[in-house]
Amino acid sequence: MHIVNHYPTVIDYLQLLDTPGTHSMPNQLKLAFIGCGAIARFHLDGINGHAPRIDVTTLVDLDETKSRSYAAETGGQAFTSLDEALAEGDFDAVDIMLPHDLHEKVAIQCLEAGKHVLLEKPIALALDACDRIFDAARQAPGVFMVAENSQYWPEIIEAKKHIDAGAIGEIITARAAFVYAFNEHWFKEERPWRYERGRTGGGIVIDGGAHWIRPLRMWMGELKEVVGVLGHPLAQMEGESLARALFRFESGKTAVFDAMMIDTTFAPEPWWRITGTKGELTINAGLDGADLWLWDEDNPKGKKLFASPGYLDSFGLELADFAAAILDGQPLAAGPEQALGELRTALALYRSAESGRWEQVWS
Repeated sequence: MHIVNHYPTVIDYLQLLDTPGTHSMPNQLKLAFIGCGAIARFHLDGINGHAPRIDVTTLVDLDETKSRSYAAETGGQAFTSLDEALAEGDFDAVDIMLPHDLHEKVAIQCLEAGKHVLLEKPIALALDACDRIFDAARQAPGVFMVAENSQYWPEIIEAKKHIDAGAIGEIITARAAFVYAFNEHWFKEERPWRYERGRTGGGIVIDGGAHWIRPLRMWMGELKEVVGVLGHPLAQMEGESLARALFRFESGKTAVFDAMMIDTTFAPEPWWRITGTKGELTINAGLDGADLWLWDEDNPKGKKLFASPGYLDSFGLELADFAAAILDGQPLAAGPEQALGELRTALALYRSAESGRWEQVWS
């Protein structure tokens, strides 16, 4: 099981994608989609755009219409049962994209079957379930990776490069704003599982909020404790659709974390603001593009440092990293244990909302 963490640059990924001729191990990865719901579209588009060494050969979903639709698009084989797919399908690795409450059972089953496993975040609903998954991964021969695609957002990587180069001096504080108008794309099922707290483990913090927590950890180091409150403005969602929190890091520095998914119209604001002793970096991002800006003494009106296609490209980079770990033995950009940080932060925030106190992330 790969655990090595390094924080690559955008150039690292371009080199990874552009040099297929340097690989000495098998050159194609046969992949099974386990779950063909809303996120599967982004994964397949990412593979088509940025991960040419992946062949999607197997599609599994309880809804035969979904699995057959993707099978027709990829030329793969459709199944409605994981057991049947494991017995009859032609694949070496799985991409598990299922409701959170199914992660533990399916991940362990695939690991014990000898498959390489890419598991969508969060790892599981509870820490003891994570322990069981990690135990299975340590005994398995293949690669185990937890999918956290913000690790691969080009603007996040580029921001880290400028932070490390001292562009804004020493970081003082930061703000992450997961502010997102309600989007029916993620709630298409007749009874959407994301509405059910028992299936998600909470609400938007444990789910999409992870994408805003990981970059803070990349830039500011490990989290220590959390205090915050939750709200439920989206009535149909059992878990929280609003969170306001203050994070304290091991360094003693703090960051603000805001999360909102509300059926309303929001004014534009940066998804991230990183404040340092010499200036600020802001990231104005979205599904269709992202800009990184520098604000300092020389650039009081701001200077655009970097533009990227945005969030959607990250899925292809993530899957290319998974393929390179399997086919080339390259270390993952972030080992699977890294994803415990986002889950533990969400669980600590949930405890804080009940206790009204600071709660420790790692205890």
